[in-house]
Amino acid sequence: MSRVIIIGAGGVGNVVAKKCAQNDRVFSEVLIATRTVSKADKIVAEIKEHLPQSQTKFSTASVDADNVPALVELFNRFKPELVINVALPYQDLTIMDACLETGVHYLDTANYEPLDVAKFEYSWQWAYRERFEKAGLMALLGCGFDPGATNVFTAHHAKHHFKEIHYLDIVDCNNGNHGKAFATNFNPEINIREITANGRYYENGEWVETAPLEISQDIYYPKVQTRKSFVLYHEELESLVLNFPTIKRARFWMTFGESYIKHLSVLEGIGMTSIVPIDFRGQKIAPIEFLKAVLPAPESLAENYTGQTCIGVQAKGIGHDGQEKVHFVYNVCDHAATYREVQAQGVSYTTGVPAMIGAALMLQGVWNKVGVHNVEEFDPDPFIAEMNKWGLPVDELAGIELVRD
Repeated sequence: MSRVIIIGAGGVGNVVAKKCAQNDRVFSEVLIATRTVSKADKIVAEIKEHLPQSQTKFSTASVDADNVPALVELFNRFKPELVINVALPYQDLTIMDACLETGVHYLDTANYEPLDVAKFEYSWQWAYRERFEKAGLMALLGCGFDPGATNVFTAHHAKHHFKEIHYLDIVDCNNGNHGKAFATNFNPEINIREITANGRYYENGEWVETAPLEISQDIYYPKVQTRKSFVLYHEELESLVLNFPTIKRARFWMTFGESYIKHLSVLEGIGMTSIVPIDFRGQKIAPIEFLKAVLPAPESLAENYTGQTCIGVQAKGIGHDGQEKVHFVYNVCDHAATYREVQAQGVSYTTGVPAMIGAALMLQGVWNKVGVHNVEEFDPDPFIAEMNKWGLPVDELAGIELVRD
């Protein structure tokens, strides 16, 4: 039985909290902390309504996650064993600093990126390795779905199917419909920064940069549909090519519909996706922050969302029998089903469930190693077993190449 703080009360925070409530044998007390405490209060009220049998005790608090002293005061008052960070990526380092100061383990779902630069990489957080080791603490980075479950799938490939992985393709399809003209499935500011940035993939020891959405192909997503998919840069590639050095090429693909791309192109063309602050009526504001304020909140999309997501990892290389092979590990998640269960859409669900699983494995000592670590560094088997248990069933497809060279 463990005490945990969840920082963040958006769509993902909602899922993490409700899955902790379902897993009450591990999570005895949970504090949901966020800048706007009414959002956390709403989650707790829904838990009482929809999960009345849960023995997990919930409370809420207001906190500024940019403020290390405020975080330290909160951590010292509640005394958690672990902090689950599902706030903004800009706040990763302040939360890690507070964990070090108070002796608390740490988990997040997305790597750090500066507020004023559209750049995300693990170097800033990997720089904390020695400090966490000396403190006897563990920090688990990127424990959502992608990154997170995709790293686990890669480790599963390496453990059970491949002597050497040569080609790795991570694919992410949202084949859902929320009924809005334009909306993002997670934080609009982070989502749009990611998509409008240059693409990047790894090949033969080097990073190859592309224009945004320059490379595409039609990919079949099992049990869902064939969808046009685009190469983006995604953070798990950075750690995977280091931890699996036989990889010759690693790419990340994501689906976007024509309407989404047209809306985004117009917004970009008129400067609304810029992160550079402008003067507006005597105040400094980045256009993308204003755009975020007028777009639908991702959690508001959940009630009428239909369709499925399909996220998986295709590996090609040399199998344990010495023969060339291709193998695909994936999950399909239904938006309507996740709303019925936890009042969330599938994109939030696929991120929040792995965060709860990673936290539970840490608290139970199944994944236990001091320092700063990425998910693929641990045994994938218990994580996949928990995915099957907690609503994200894992499927495999052998011998069929879904992503072409």
